[in-house]
Amino acid sequence: MNTDDLNFAYKVRHALNEKLDELPASTTDRLAQARKLALARKKAHVETPLSVRVSKTELATAGGGIGGFFSQFSWLGKASMAIPALALVIGMAGIYQYEQQERIADLADIDAAVLADELPPTAYLDHGFNAYLSQSE
Repeated sequence: MNTDDLNFAYKVRHALNEKLDELPASTTDRLAQARKLALARKKAHVETPLSVRVSKTELATAGGGIGGFFSQFSWLGKASMAIPALALVIGMAGIYQYEQQERIADLADIDAAVLADELPPTAYLDHGFNAYLSQSE
């Protein structure tokens, strides 16, 4: 039962209990007799122990035959987790190095242009160019 069902059951019980004292004696006697009759007809609850028999370990694993394969080679199961993580770390380091090389190449092009005087003298007077140079460093 979910919480809504439980709340409804508690409200119904409370509403019935409020008017219990106002019921006539004949009605309460009939309700008591009906309750006794219902309890007498109720089946006895018998607990039987449950048992499960598994003949092979593959049946109890999530992957069927795969679980048995990895249980024979436990290092292979551990490596199947470590190899993708290692590949991710190496890939991220490679991307970082590539981006750094691109940034260095861009800065070298700017420095080469400044040193070779390929820029017109008005470029040095431009405030935006100075801001670009300070931002690039």
